[in-house]
Amino acid sequence: MTATELGSALRRWRDRVSPEAAGLPVGGQRRAAGLRREELALLAGISVDYVTRLEQGRAAHPSGQVIEALARALRLTSGERAHLFRLAGLVEPGPETVPAYLTPSVQRLLDRLAGTPVGVFDAAWTLLLANPMYAALMGDPSGLRGFERNGVWRNFLGPAGRVRHTPEERRAFEATLVADLRETAVRYPADRRLRRLIEELRAHSERFAGLWDAGAVGRHRASRKTVDHPQVGPLTLDCDVLTVAGSDLRLMVYTAEPGTEDAERLELLGVLGTQVLGG
Repeated sequence: MTATELGSALRRWRDRVSPEAAGLPVGGQRRAAGLRREELALLAGISVDYVTRLEQGRAAHPSGQVIEALARALRLTSGERAHLFRLAGLVEPGPETVPAYLTPSVQRLLDRLAGTPVGVFDAAWTLLLANPMYAALMGDPSGLRGFERNGVWRNFLGPAGRVRHTPEERRAFEATLVADLRETAVRYPADRRLRRLIEELRAHSERFAGLWDAGAVGRHRASRKTVDHPQVGPLTLDCDVLTVAGSDLRLMVYTAEPGTEDAERLELLGVLGTQVLGG
């Protein structure tokens, strides 16, 4: 396979995905119904220049992470995803790797939850996809790269997020995250990216290293969280973590109790969403 064949396939698949289907706002004049290069770059979390070079056959040897992100953004079927990996000269990830593929059925589920904040994470808590409501609630993740997209890394080594914790709640939350990651490491011992993540965390966070060495095992589960939003104020929401059978994906879903001030603020956030992201 050549770089030109890879570029042709990317352009063909990009042309068939509408911005509405990808959860993007539609505005201005469009020459084609499909995604623009900058929109594909935004959805995949890579630069527009790199998308351009891939499509023009000027970029060789894209990484597996880039190909996986493009497959998600382009909503490829399992067969198309496998073909994309072959076009890139790569071997499709096997069962020893933390799954990162969003099936069409999961995509359809997300489409139906457009008014609800939903983030899709893999079993190592790397953010794979955030719908516009999730991005508006928690902050736009499109500029995050590498381990910056990992929830465990961000909680131990990244900047403070919008979720409010008491000191006791933070200690318990951190312990649960580490226990969950340990369980994932047991299921995917051959995943090199997961091993690098754990090494990075152990090397640069004494808190993580201490919790990891303590050997706790468990899973991050449903909870009630208060999110301090800079535009609409604090929202106290139910956070449910749903696991997709067969793929080990986690859907983090935020909802508010009907008739409450939190529900009103969440509805307001839906109206302000694109303005919040653009501000």
